Amino acid sequence: MSDSRKAQLNDWVNGQLSQLLEMGSVDIELTTVSGDASFRRYFRAQLPQQSFIAVDAPPDNENSELFVEIADYLREAGVKSPKVFAKNYPKGFLLIEDFGDRLYLPRLLTLQDGGLDAISEYQVESLYKDAIRALVKIQSNVDKKRLAPYNREKLRTEMQLFEDWFCGHYLGLDLSAAEHDLIANTFAFLEEAALGQIQLAVHRDYHSRNLLILDDVLFPEGSGPGIIDFQDAMAGAYSYDLVSLLRDCYIRWDRDLVESLAHHYFELASAAGVIEGVSVAQFRRDFDLMGLQRNFKVMGIFSRLCIRDNKPQYLADIPLVIQYFLEVARKYEEMAPFLDWFEKNVLINAKAKLNLEL
Repeated sequence: MSDSRKAQLNDWVNGQLSQLLEMGSVDIELTTVSGDASFRRYFRAQLPQQSFIAVDAPPDNENSELFVEIADYLREAGVKSPKVFAKNYPKGFLLIEDFGDRLYLPRLLTLQDGGLDAISEYQVESLYKDAIRALVKIQSNVDKKRLAPYNREKLRTEMQLFEDWFCGHYLGLDLSAAEHDLIANTFAFLEEAALGQIQLAVHRDYHSRNLLILDDVLFPEGSGPGIIDFQDAMAGAYSYDLVSLLRDCYIRWDRDLVESLAHHYFELASAAGVIEGVSVAQFRRDFDLMGLQRNFKVMGIFSRLCIRDNKPQYLADIPLVIQYFLEVARKYEEMAPFLDWFEKNVLINAKAKLNLEL
């Protein structure tokens, strides 16, 4: 994306702020907030008393109309998604509410690095319980019929990234017909598991890099994270966002804490009626198998981000994803044939390229 787009966005934002705030000419220079794994870029427009976020979402690559639509759904559901103050769909420009910079991940890492005493553990649990409450609100109040279905084709396309980008492009494996069949059969098993779950609204990237701790003064209306990066939401398996949150690609927690928080979700979601009829045993299986689907997807996406998009930093997060995959896959007989192949063929190459120690 060229600097000319930033200049155009800057001019557009100044014009919009002049109208929005009913003030004279505005001349603010946008400052970079972040880019992400997509083609979007985010900038801050800082005024003396308030600030806004300007979004550059090239229309050839990003769907700003869908972003605005889903932001509305989430706010209507009672969770905190940014308000949209101005939009220019042909250009791919948005002016939205500024939730600040206090992402969950840095705070969680700080708490984790300090060693979890009773106080820090309580703070970690409070952040996650806020996120879980917001998730149950989304599942209870967003009409899944308004979202595209997270269907078999979509699930398969995502998992195929593992075979194409992680095994093929990154590890350079030349797979036989029998190996392709083994992978396809494993994908089919996980597709059936996902499609057999209760289908609800799914954020699809509900984790510590997309949740923000909001300022109590600016957002006094109650606890709950600011939720971003929701434009890919679909109607899919109820366990998807929970496993994304608790088996996060960017931070790992011990099994007891994950199980405790997962059970907290189960109690809230059951009480809200969104997973009616699901037993604890079924819930655990749903949670695990959905995580495996996501692990395949993420190994492929992170490899593609490195190779195609020149973002090698994502490779550093693949070892944790592999660790999750191995721990969970070893619990299920249905995964045994694939796991045997994975450990003998994929893992040995991955260890060498990623300096894996498992």
